[in-house]
Amino acid sequence: MVDHEQVCVLIPTYDEAETIGDVVSSFREEGFENILVVDGGSSDGTRELARDAGARVAQQSGQGQGNMKGQAVREGLHMSDAPVVLILDGDWTYRAEDAEAMLEPILSGRAEHVIGNRFADMEPGAITRLNTVGNRIINRAFGLIHRHDYVDILSGYRALTRDVIERVTLTEDGFGIETELAVECVKHNVRTEVVPVRYRNRPGDSETNLNPFRDGADIILTLYRMAKTNNPLFYFGSVGVASTFVGLGLGAYVAYEWITVPKTSHEVIAVLGAFAILFGVQLLMFGVLSDMMVTVNREQTRRLEELAGRLNENRTSSLSATGTDGEGGSGPDDSRSSPGESGETTVVEPAESAEN
Repeated sequence: MVDHEQVCVLIPTYDEAETIGDVVSSFREEGFENILVVDGGSSDGTRELARDAGARVAQQSGQGQGNMKGQAVREGLHMSDAPVVLILDGDWTYRAEDAEAMLEPILSGRAEHVIGNRFADMEPGAITRLNTVGNRIINRAFGLIHRHDYVDILSGYRALTRDVIERVTLTEDGFGIETELAVECVKHNVRTEVVPVRYRNRPGDSETNLNPFRDGADIILTLYRMAKTNNPLFYFGSVGVASTFVGLGLGAYVAYEWITVPKTSHEVIAVLGAFAILFGVQLLMFGVLSDMMVTVNREQTRRLEELAGRLNENRTSSLSATGTDGEGGSGPDDSRSSPGESGETTVVEPAESAEN
């Protein structure tokens, strides 16, 4: 059973008048009273409809006007006052009935961050073929670059603890916010669980604010940019390998011309090829050294977090033994993973339903 008082439902919106009232009402029917809508300056009455449905409404700062979901999420996380925050879009594609499944791993202490897997139960046509292909490519790229399989890193249905909010650093303003959050969770060894959720078509005349080409490119650039501190071997090595192959290609061309057409030389091309090879090899070596440094730093951080967890447990035990500890139960942020468990990912497979 979900303790609704521990949860703040955060909904970023921009021109969602068609659906926001139903979204807020559905969560209130499930028992959630702490619902925060952060609006990006809608002109269709979204804020008024959300307020009438029973939500707290805040407007993004001046620089966040319009279609800037990332800033809405970041500002909403700072405004929220609950131990657990449940994030979802305001287009009614996600269902309030799945909130309990999203929150259970956190409230039971198994996870600190939960992702709703849309592909487990997606209504036909809910995502276009182009967006489906883009999602698959980005998920594969995330697994390759950041070495974790989160199944659906672009899902807008998320749950996370207050401790995670304080640990991660979020800077993205647009639709790259989900990708950035996933990378930060990998970087900080946040225990993550993936659970199946339903994903439905946008109702009525509701239109998506996502531009598949512009926002897709922004998400891919976010993935690559964040590899600099999480997987520097890929970040520098990919450019190094490309540069090396360019240099080898130029060198092969010069050699072919010299052999087939005697006395024909390409000094400039030869110099460029040699420079490209040297540059590529140097980048590869720099990537290897950077990866070693990141690995050592990550191990030191893990040990420090384990030590902090043990000290916190010892302090709690001492307070309990002396009778000075309160009777209130521990919240979801009090749970600590044992050594070796931090950062693990659990994927929950969807159960067979009677409908299937």
